[in-house]
Amino acid sequence: MDDKEKQLLLDNRYLRMAAIWAENSYCKRRQVGALIVKDKMIISDGYNGTPSGFENICEDENNITKPYVLHAEANAITKVACSHNSSFGATMYVTSSPCIECAKLIIQAGIKRVVYNELYTKTDGCELLKRAGIEVVSLNKEDIKQTI
Repeated sequence: MDDKEKQLLLDNRYLRMAAIWAENSYCKRRQVGALIVKDKMIISDGYNGTPSGFENICEDENNITKPYVLHAEANAITKVACSHNSSFGATMYVTSSPCIECAKLIIQAGIKRVVYNELYTKTDGCELLKRAGIEVVSLNKEDIKQTI
């Protein structure tokens, strides 16, 4: 197995783990999970949800996501910021491609690679990441299932 095949195998495993982590989200409309991996170690994780200390209800009575719900990427980045780890040079695995706001956080966090498996409704986040020189990899769910 060459290095490219090994990386694809790891990418698929970490994306499956991010999908499992997404199950922790209390959001009903969409559950998203994220992992930050550096040197083959998970240094942070996150899922979409309300800030610490808030009720675990992500949608209002009209099923609209509340404006203060944090995205999985933001949760993972702020979690690593509170630790002794650095995300500089790391890879983020996320079940949905980043929005523009999360893309800005990813750039500022020094993450150099983003792997996702579902395209978000807008692609401006991925476009910004690419503009910043960050490697963006899309693996669809069929690719991931084939490596199980």
